[in-house]
Amino acid sequence: MAGKQVLLIEDEPNIIEAIRFILSRDGWDVATHSDGTTALDKVHSVAPDLIILDVMLPGRSGYDILRDLRDGEGTRALPVMMLTARGQNKDRELAERLGVTHFMTKPFSNAEVLENVRALAG
Repeated sequence: MAGKQVLLIEDEPNIIEAIRFILSRDGWDVATHSDGTTALDKVHSVAPDLIILDVMLPGRSGYDILRDLRDGEGTRALPVMMLTARGQNKDRELAERLGVTHFMTKPFSNAEVLENVRALAG
């Protein structure tokens, strides 16, 4: 995974630290962002190989950001793994309709995050 860049868009500091730790230890370069309003600007400045996106963010929801990513020329095929504490079927269905690559509910295990990130970067 050397040199692979992941952008984590999440506003909970303990989740940011946990995910940054497990991915960094695996050789990932982890950039973070915690504001939904400016998330797309960050995506374009970082140009990540993969995005981990929280659903509930300040400013704009992860669903809105995902919709914009899928509408964007350079971001349409970018792998996006969504994280949410809201794991109801309707949340998963909305994410899938918008084109999410993988959907994960919180709480999650470190191994689960790592396994899914590796698979998406494949």
